[in-house]
Amino acid sequence: MALKSPLLGGAAGAISQLGHSRVWSNQALVVFSDGERSGGLPGLSPLRAIRSAKGESSSKSATELQPVDGRANVNISRKPQKDLSSFPKPLSVSDLSSTPEDGSKLRISFKGLSGSYSEDAALKAYPSCESVPCSEFEDAFKAVELWLADKAVLPIESSSGGSIHRNYDLLLRHRLHIVGEVQLPVNFCLLALPGVRMEQLKRVLSHPQALALSDAVLTKLNVARENVDDTAGAAQLVALNELEDTGVIASARAAEIYGLNILAERFQDNLDNITRFLVLARDPIIPRTDKQFKTSIVFTLDEGPGVLFKALAVFALRNINLTKIESRPQRKRPLRVVDDSNTGTAKYFDYLFYIDFEASMAESRAQNALGHLQEFATFLRVLGCYPMDKIM
Repeated sequence: MALKSPLLGGAAGAISQLGHSRVWSNQALVVFSDGERSGGLPGLSPLRAIRSAKGESSSKSATELQPVDGRANVNISRKPQKDLSSFPKPLSVSDLSSTPEDGSKLRISFKGLSGSYSEDAALKAYPSCESVPCSEFEDAFKAVELWLADKAVLPIESSSGGSIHRNYDLLLRHRLHIVGEVQLPVNFCLLALPGVRMEQLKRVLSHPQALALSDAVLTKLNVARENVDDTAGAAQLVALNELEDTGVIASARAAEIYGLNILAERFQDNLDNITRFLVLARDPIIPRTDKQFKTSIVFTLDEGPGVLFKALAVFALRNINLTKIESRPQRKRPLRVVDDSNTGTAKYFDYLFYIDFEASMAESRAQNALGHLQEFATFLRVLGCYPMDKIM
């Protein structure tokens, strides 16, 4: 007997009618497409329906009440009654969807060292969290999957540098859920050892993107540029080796942590530089309608004229605003061979399409849009439904 839950019954029922299967846990609703259930994309394990632990073949006699004698009744009545307040309270929607506002007791994984911009984003979302630095983006994913961290904060796009494709690929490779976003104004600072002046610098270290976004000011400074994997790592390198002729482009927090001086702030060509980060967790949050939510999905389509137009039209028809469209090649199936009338075969690149749209999965228009999309999508997965972040 399949388990059912009264929580969000209407929304779940609507999703079921749209061709999705649903699996209930004690925390959240997981929605997956028929394509995923039947095998889906290579490398993705299909979900299994949850079955009741109670046997379905129980006989009627096993459930009938048996008479007891008076002595048994006396013994039962004399047993001390346990205080009902000692039992755990049932979980509510607020228990499942909320976290401490200051992020206390949360361990947040991110790529880089302490003082990186990813840690700044984690502290913006959860001011009192415990940071878990990781060497690579994938290590941050694995830290959450292995319960070494509660959540991960990873950059996904920059207003100056565009999308971070590596993390789009990792979203599909791993089974973490997007539960939030952080939009962080990035302030590049030029750092150096105490007592060093800007004109004494002969080279500047930083992440390749930070150097590229500061190209004009570095050209005026007439210094050599050297790539380092992490902005905070560059600050640590200069501090530990006492490199007096070397500057660093990093955050103001990195200067404080590693004992460096700030020679210049907003050390970038474009002063309005915003980086968007995703917050990832093992379990999704329950979508709500009392605040603005955003939903992220990934899907694939068959080759054909106007197919992508049809996919985008399901949102336009329901007045749903799209905030992001990204395409990535399918690495395990990069080419698709299609019959052609005269030349025999034609080869097309096979793509995954990532879309963010402004609507909650608790809204019927979002459910209907995905149900419509599933009619011609060969694969569809909801990556997360989460509250929208406002730039502060």
